[in-house]
Amino acid sequence: MEINHDINNLDKYGFDAKTILNEYYSVQFFIDGKGPSYLFRLRNNPSSNPYILVKQDSSVFNDLKVGDILDMEYNQPESSGNGKLFKTLITSKIPHDRYTGHSIVELCIVDN
Repeated sequence: MEINHDINNLDKYGFDAKTILNEYYSVQFFIDGKGPSYLFRLRNNPSSNPYILVKQDSSVFNDLKVGDILDMEYNQPESSGNGKLFKTLITSKIPHDRYTGHSIVELCIVDN
């Protein structure tokens, strides 16, 4: 299992994690702009960035690399498929201590 550490100097991006989590419920994205679309519920880490919970034995987990920037569509709870597209940095992949076989994949919006 690959464990990656946090990317440094995220302060320059300036997006507030609480604002994102109050407004958006889920993220949807493609890897390399092709293949299947992945949809994950956004989760809250009170001390850090929003994250998604990903199974470590899934293909998407292996394809997500710390430092990658992906176009992710952020969806509101009542949204009917009209989300907002943000460039999103994968900041860390950390094994989850409560859900065996899952990892926290932290996200940081870098541009819209």
